[in-house]
Amino acid sequence: MLEIKNLHAEIDGKPIIQGLSLTVKDGEVAAIMGPNGSGKSTLSYILAGKEDYEVTEGEILLDGENILEIPVEERAARGVFLAFQYPLEIPGVATMTFLKAALNAQRKARGEAELSTPDFIKRVNSASDELKISKEMLRRAFNVGFSGGEKKRMEILQMALLQPSLAVLDETDSGLDIDALRIVADGVNALRSPKRSFIVITHYQRLLNHIVPDSVHVLSKGRIVKSGGKELALELEANGYRDYEEAA
Repeated sequence: MLEIKNLHAEIDGKPIIQGLSLTVKDGEVAAIMGPNGSGKSTLSYILAGKEDYEVTEGEILLDGENILEIPVEERAARGVFLAFQYPLEIPGVATMTFLKAALNAQRKARGEAELSTPDFIKRVNSASDELKISKEMLRRAFNVGFSGGEKKRMEILQMALLQPSLAVLDETDSGLDIDALRIVADGVNALRSPKRSFIVITHYQRLLNHIVPDSVHVLSKGRIVKSGGKELALELEANGYRDYEEAA
């Protein structure tokens, strides 16, 4: 699914990603953990195609094709999805209008017919019921006035509608209470598939109690310094990142 080879990237001349290599297989849930400032969010932005970051070396292969020269909208059409740590509000844009525009733009880019309004509403209602998203939320402006948990559930709803092949969750547990965390995790787990891979970026083991990863990778000073199974997350919870920061 995804292969990152010797990636180097900087912003405003400051190196952040420094020789990062990572492979994520089809259907794999890969957790990336690391201290603040290690480059976790930067990696998510680079995968999605945010223009602020300059890649100075390396490749990012999605299904064997280097996507670094592909614009953000084309990456999205090819199945790359980013769930933000702090989802944005869009005043004046109705949630249903946003969702329909996003879904039909993706379908159009893939050469598929746009959904009719009845078919779209049927899909949204089905997905929102599973994620415990109220109809009142769907009638409001996009993310405006939503709690942190509601914004995160809205992102999982987008994921359920768009059906990405690679979903990157950038600290999606940030600011969630335990009930909201379980709802979001249940939504992610329902979307696990042999043809869909996840990169789950988090500081804490608690999210990985609900979204159990296939692999765990420690990111420190811009590169992967340790990889292992789900037990590695438990070790980090117990001992912290100090040993890995010193080794980086």
